[in-house]
Amino acid sequence: MELRFLQVNTAEETAEVARLAAEIWHEHYGSIITIAQIDYMIEKFQSVPAITDQIHHQGYEYYLIHNGEGSTAGYMSAREEEGKLFLSKLYISKEYRGRSYASQALIFLEKLCQDRNLTHIWLTVNRDNESSIAVYTRKGFRTLREQVADIGNGFVMDDYIMEKEIPVP
Repeated sequence: MELRFLQVNTAEETAEVARLAAEIWHEHYGSIITIAQIDYMIEKFQSVPAITDQIHHQGYEYYLIHNGEGSTAGYMSAREEEGKLFLSKLYISKEYRGRSYASQALIFLEKLCQDRNLTHIWLTVNRDNESSIAVYTRKGFRTLREQVADIGNGFVMDDYIMEKEIPVP
């Protein structure tokens, strides 16, 4: 199925991302981190004000992922950093997982990198998020190092940093 990647520009689209974030994060991360940390991270990083600030002041681009049936299947965000693309978020709703949507999103991002002459895509992924790590590994990402980042309120993000080289066309 052909996906469309709609860049988020309006208040309504930003609200849709925030709604998806709350839904997906509670469903996916409940077995990995505490509900208190999920709620804190959504408010700090994926609320309407946080997303709006990231788009308008921090250089992030958000995309809603639409399937051919007219449904929103997920979202992603990224920004350019030092000749590379930092993939900050890539989330697919539970009912759409296993349909190669993440793979198609990564192909879209690789093309974006090639169009912008960016050499790599890099990301952080929770070290206990085995399903996502497996997807990224299958797609050619390699683990560079571990990182523990204090995000406030007594919480940390315990992540791997992964990266994939993007071939120049």
